[in-house]
Amino acid sequence: MAAFFKSRHRWKRTSCFTILTRNLTGKYDYDLVVIGGGSGGLACSKEAAQLGQKVAVLDYVEPSAKGTKWGLGGTCVNVGCIPKKLMHQAALLGTAVKDARKYGWKIKDPVSHDWETMAEAVQNHVRSLNWGHRVQLKDKKVKYLNLKGSLLDEHTVRGMTKSGKEVGCFFITKNHHNRIPGAMEHGITSDDIFWLKEAPGKTLVVGASYVALECAGFLTGIGQDTKVMVRSIALRGFDQQMAGLVTDHMQAYGTRFAWGCVPQRVDKLPSGALQVTWADTRTGKEETDSFDSVLWAVGRAPEAKALGLDKVGVEVNRETGKIVVGADESTSVSNIYAFGDIGEGRPELTPTAVKAGRLLARRLAGQSTQLMDYDNVATTVFTPLEYSCVGLSEEEAVGRHGQDAIEVYHAFYKPLEFTVAERDASQCYIKVVCERGGEQRILGLHYTGPNAGEVMQGFSLALRCGATLSHLKETVGIHPTCAEELTKVSITKRSGLDATVTGC
Repeated sequence: MAAFFKSRHRWKRTSCFTILTRNLTGKYDYDLVVIGGGSGGLACSKEAAQLGQKVAVLDYVEPSAKGTKWGLGGTCVNVGCIPKKLMHQAALLGTAVKDARKYGWKIKDPVSHDWETMAEAVQNHVRSLNWGHRVQLKDKKVKYLNLKGSLLDEHTVRGMTKSGKEVGCFFITKNHHNRIPGAMEHGITSDDIFWLKEAPGKTLVVGASYVALECAGFLTGIGQDTKVMVRSIALRGFDQQMAGLVTDHMQAYGTRFAWGCVPQRVDKLPSGALQVTWADTRTGKEETDSFDSVLWAVGRAPEAKALGLDKVGVEVNRETGKIVVGADESTSVSNIYAFGDIGEGRPELTPTAVKAGRLLARRLAGQSTQLMDYDNVATTVFTPLEYSCVGLSEEEAVGRHGQDAIEVYHAFYKPLEFTVAERDASQCYIKVVCERGGEQRILGLHYTGPNAGEVMQGFSLALRCGATLSHLKETVGIHPTCAEELTKVSITKRSGLDATVTGC
């Protein structure tokens, strides 16, 4: 997200675009102009308006290659967190139906899933959120403009009313797949999957990010034949032992993986099926298979060039395309700020963008000096077996402190609800990464199991308060819960002892 401040702006209408500019008196019509109507931009704009600032928000959705378009609210609301979690829930309910028989429920076969019913319900909920955001902006007297924003100079914002190749919205991002023949013509992205009217059928998911694995997980869970193509490793940037547990569980429950494979091209067959050709880097062989859908989930790149940042001197990391920012979200131009996914080195998470936006609005209004703290932010991967974490991975802890300076406590446990259902719990695991000396300050917590996000939220507060291993072990757990197992860890990796939890 980006915010433009320290001046008032006036709108000037021309034939094809609108310009925010200064009048002859040197005054401006807005105190703050926010480009991007995602969660962070909306939070910043509403907070600033509450503090007496005159605010405008520019937001425009560039349709995906397949023409998918959505409303106000950004990625999280429309093609991210919200529809993802709802479709994940649909898959969990499918598993619950299977478990229910073990608990005595009489459920007749065949049990089947209807994509259209799910999709319509999810899409209707998302549309209600779009409308809610517009109402909130109006109630808080924030001017909403469905326009693409770009800079003419450090105090002038141009808002395009028509799409054009030379101009794009700063916050619209595209996946890195356009160099593969047939990819854009025949594939879809996470921008499209949540808005499909019909089930995708046999699907190839290219990529192994959390978005790729989450989509593959819920597709498998609702009965779609799903394969994940992984170039190198899964969940890059996350603890790799935990990542292995996540993918092991996915494989055990039906998702197929093609490891060490790189797609070469996508061809549409006369039957309508998509034939994908890829190279297996382990064997050196070329292979092919046919799919109904190919979902590209290989990362996003910010399209910062369309904003005109070079015209005003805003520094951008040439390798990543992200804006270089300071601790206060400032850029190299004094009255221009950037926060959210577009900031170099910032976590690509909705809650951090929301909090950073609110804090920025308060600082710009002179109401606070508090900076956003990006350390120890918890997150969850909503795969079939959920994974949540906060703090450092084991690899990061070793890199920062050295192998001999950390202690890792761990446990394999079985959720009580898995017992009667006779579900495999071999990937349910807890890891507590601590400093080895002194009070054994906790550096990172990792958990795979049911309700991972709910479990980790409270523990993330403890970590921010400087929790130590003693604090954790002195906490009385809630019995019988999965979260309780975190308070009981006592086996270290260094000891080599069996870390399987037995009994209470």
